[in-house]
Amino acid sequence: MKKNILVGVVAIGMMCSCATNPLTGKKTLNFVSNDELFPTSFQQYGTFLQENKVISGTTDAKKVETVGMKIKAAAEKYLASVGQTEYLKGYAWEYKLVESPDVNAWCMPGGKIVVYSGILPITKNDPGLATVMGHEVSHALANHGAQRMSVSQIQEYVGMGVAVATSGKSATTQQAFNTAYGLGSQYGVTLPFSRSNETEADKIGLTLMAIAGYNPEEAIEFWTRMSANSGGAAQPEFMSTHPSDATRIANLKAMIPEAKATAAKFGVTFK
Repeated sequence: MKKNILVGVVAIGMMCSCATNPLTGKKTLNFVSNDELFPTSFQQYGTFLQENKVISGTTDAKKVETVGMKIKAAAEKYLASVGQTEYLKGYAWEYKLVESPDVNAWCMPGGKIVVYSGILPITKNDPGLATVMGHEVSHALANHGAQRMSVSQIQEYVGMGVAVATSGKSATTQQAFNTAYGLGSQYGVTLPFSRSNETEADKIGLTLMAIAGYNPEEAIEFWTRMSANSGGAAQPEFMSTHPSDATRIANLKAMIPEAKATAAKFGVTFK
């Protein structure tokens, strides 16, 4: 039994090098195909829209649609430039503004995007909205949802291995090992992995907004407003799924020159 568990973990580890993401150039941890993931994602998105108030026909709703289409076009241009037009097969882009006081937005696998009305006072303008939508679209393009599912699968296998390895020990010892694994897995794997995904989405999103014609410098302005809105109430970074606002802003400042250089290849320049 122990051997079988360990073999399963090793087999999963070997699968990690199967796919390279064209937007990052990196091998991705992904055991879930789009053919499996997208239908469920689309169904959940449809259910969400039925259960929430979608705003349509307003200036803000049209702005969400317009900015979303520009980000989509930027992604298509970039992928075509690296010979990866087939990468977007199965994506079904949709952009909806939903009434909610929450300062949030999200994109489900396959390109289904929701922007909450509560974030609009902070996005403030088209470049601010492009910052948010570029980031959310990038989560979908980088397959972050599938990657999180894959990490969970590995953690489940390793957790089974820990349980098997300690099965002959006392209940107290088993509990201690399980607690240690749970905390180590959370703070040593899950949260850092999530923060890494966020930083990756920031980088891709910055490039997409620049290719779409939005000055990436505006991303700094947006995140400065987000930081002011939170009032410094965020939890310590090591306990969070997201980088701190200060870390994120510093990272974005370092990323801006590369985003502008990439946009320039598509004929887009900024003063």
